[in-house]
Amino acid sequence: MVSIKICGITNVEDAQLAVEAGADALGFVFYPPSPRYVTPERVRSIIHILPPFVTAVGLFVDEPAEAINAVAESCGLDRVQLHGRESPDLCTAVSRRVIKAFRIKNAESLANLPSYQVSAYLLDAYVEGALPGGTGASFAWELAAQAKPYGPVILAGGLTPANVEEAIRQVRPYGVDVSTGVERAPGLKDPHKVRSFIARAQAAAMAWRGIRPHG
Repeated sequence: MVSIKICGITNVEDAQLAVEAGADALGFVFYPPSPRYVTPERVRSIIHILPPFVTAVGLFVDEPAEAINAVAESCGLDRVQLHGRESPDLCTAVSRRVIKAFRIKNAESLANLPSYQVSAYLLDAYVEGALPGGTGASFAWELAAQAKPYGPVILAGGLTPANVEEAIRQVRPYGVDVSTGVERAPGLKDPHKVRSFIARAQAAAMAWRGIRPHG
């Protein structure tokens, strides 16, 4: 199956919505310039109510490893997602398993992936001057397919309920990650979009695996 992550969670209600709809992972943004920024204290309270098999992922941008590790320990994060210009050495210094994000502009953008020994590569769209994560822009999905030999690929950037099935069909990624594509406002999720995105992603994954839905 394809792992589904709903990123940019800022409150308990949206966390519960995503979990009940079938999300495998939730993302929390620890980057103050982002409109989806949440404090460690709030994230701790949200993670406290999550069921045991839902993965909590913290998104950081160019923070030192010591600061990342402190927040991860304090909040109870399961994974860390790095969206800046973090070096391979910094990734290995992080105490949690790392998902390294790369902003994809063209095929040359994939050149650095082999230098990073991380648990997964998250591929997002390159948008000049945009804040890392949550740009709402997409990129050429065939580039994501080219990255798969390097390790597990998580597809992000411009995904919506309308295109996630085709994205999964084309790329067959390890996972998909959505933020703006299921929002009604920055940091606030739209229940219908969340449910639709997850249902369509699950349906596409089942079709890829040749599994017929029950009923």
